[in-house]
Amino acid sequence: MEDLSVGYQLGHSTKTAVRNISFELEPGQVLALVGESGSGKSTIGHAILGLLPANGRLLGGSVRFRGRTISDLPGGQLRELRGRAISLIPQDPTVSLDPVRRVGPQVEDVLRLHTGLDSEARRKRVHELFALVGFDDVERRSRQFPHELSGGMRQRVLIAAAVAAEPDVIVADEPTSGLDATVQAQVLDLIDDLRRRGGTSVVLITHDLGVAADRSDLVGVVRDGRLAELAPTGVFVQNPRDEYSRHLLDNVPSRLSFTRDRGTGTAPGDPGPAVEVRHLSKHYGGHAAVDDISFTVARGQTFSIVGESGSGKSTTARILTGLTRATAGRVSLLGTEVGTLDTKAFRPLRRDVQIVFQNPYASFDPRFDVLSVVEEPLRSFQPAGSARRRRQENRDRVVAALEAASLPASFLHRHPRELSGGQRQRVAIARALVLEPKVVVLDEPISALDVSVQAQILELLVGLQSELGLTYVFISHDLAVVRAISDRVAVMRRGGIVEQGETAQVFESPASPYTAQLLGAIAGRRLAIR
Repeated sequence: MEDLSVGYQLGHSTKTAVRNISFELEPGQVLALVGESGSGKSTIGHAILGLLPANGRLLGGSVRFRGRTISDLPGGQLRELRGRAISLIPQDPTVSLDPVRRVGPQVEDVLRLHTGLDSEARRKRVHELFALVGFDDVERRSRQFPHELSGGMRQRVLIAAAVAAEPDVIVADEPTSGLDATVQAQVLDLIDDLRRRGGTSVVLITHDLGVAADRSDLVGVVRDGRLAELAPTGVFVQNPRDEYSRHLLDNVPSRLSFTRDRGTGTAPGDPGPAVEVRHLSKHYGGHAAVDDISFTVARGQTFSIVGESGSGKSTTARILTGLTRATAGRVSLLGTEVGTLDTKAFRPLRRDVQIVFQNPYASFDPRFDVLSVVEEPLRSFQPAGSARRRRQENRDRVVAALEAASLPASFLHRHPRELSGGQRQRVAIARALVLEPKVVVLDEPISALDVSVQAQILELLVGLQSELGLTYVFISHDLAVVRAISDRVAVMRRGGIVEQGETAQVFESPASPYTAQLLGAIAGRRLAIR
C-alpha cells in the first residue's frame, strides 16, 4: 500500500477517512492495525479488497498485490481474487451471513467458486473447517441457520469461510471479538498454521492489544486516518515512540485497577439479593442451552459470567431480563419472582432491569437517529406533563447519557449505519443507563471497543455503580476485563456452571481444569513483560 487516501461522499462534500497510508507486507507476515473505533482501520482493510461502500472513494495512492496494482481493477477481476487469493473475515457476523440459508452451504460456496472439489469433497472439507474453528458435532452445526448460533459461533463460520481456499492474504477485521479465550487461541493458531504452511499474509485489524502483541510481526497504530506509528511488534511493546501508542498500552485491561465502593448485598427495608437464580434450565428441543444453574448476585456488586461461545451465557441474560422464558427453575429480581411473569406483568420491572446487547446494530431500529434510540426507554415510561417540556427534558437526559458514554451531543441526529461498531456500542450503553436502572445485564458490552474506550466505559460503569448502587451481571469472554471489575465470577460450559466464587480465588486458584484452560489461553504474554 502506497500513499493510500480514502474518502466518503456525504451529501455534497467528501470526508477524508484515511490519509497517505503506506506499508509493505511480506509473505507470511502479520501486520496488526490497532487504534480507536472510527480511526480508519476497517477502511484500510476494505480498500485492500475493493469493498468500500457505495459512497467510498479512493482519493489517491495504490494497492499492489504480488507486484500487480489491484486498486484500479474492474469489479469482475477483483471478484476473481476475493476468496481465492485475498479473503476477508468481516467484523459483524449478523449482517455477513445469509439468514435464510444453512451455514454449511454458505461456507461451501467458497469451495465451489474457487476449487475443483466435487460436492462430497466440499461437504467433507466444510466439516473439517468447522472442526478447525472449534465446533463439535460439525454435521449438526452445518445444517443450522445463523439465528440458531450464538454470536461467537457465527463468527467462527465466517472464519471457516475465509480460510477455506487457503488464500495468500487474509484481511481479518476483528476476527476474534466474539470468541472466548480458548477458541480465540484455537482460531489464531489456525491462521498461524496457514501462515507457516503456505506463506499466508495477514492484516489483523483488532482493538485487542494482547492479540496484536502475541500474534503479529508489525504493529500499525491508526489515529484519525493516519499511521501514527509503524514498528516491529517487539519495539512497539517495549519502546513505543508515539504518545498515543503509549496511551493505548497503558489502557490494556490487565493493567487497569479500579477503586470503588463494594455493595453489601442489603438495602434499607429489603435485605434480599438483587438477583437470585435457583436450578435454572432452558431447553430447545432436546438441547439444554442452560442446565440447572444457580447463583446469587448481591446488591451493588458485579457478578460476571464467562465461558465459551454457546455455553449458555447469553441465554441466561435473556432469561434474567424477561426476553426468554425458562424451562425450569426460579429467578428473583429485586425481590420479585419473575419466572412465571408474562410480558405484560414483567414490564414494570424494565425500568429497574436493563440490558446491553452483544450486537448493538441488530438491537437498533435503523430508521431511528441516535436521539430516538436513546430516548425510546424514556418515552416508554414517560410521566404525565406537557409534550414540549417532556421533549426538552428527554433531550437533556439523552445528551447526558451520551456524554457519560463518551459520545458528544453532535451524534444526536446520526443514524446507526453512520457509526462505527464501537460508537454503536456506546449508544447501546447510553440507552441502557438513561433510565438509571438498579440492575444492568451487560452481554459482551465492550467487545467492539478499542482499549482506550474500554477503559473509559469500565470506569464509567464502576463510577455509576459506586454512585447509584447499581448491580451488574457482566457477561464477557475477556477474562482480563472480568478480573478488573468483578466481585464474583461463574464459569459456564455446555449450559452448566463448572465453577464460581470470589474473582481473585477463581483466577488465582482455579478448581476446574476447564477454568485453568481458559486462564492459560489469555492473550497478552508479550504485554505482561513490558
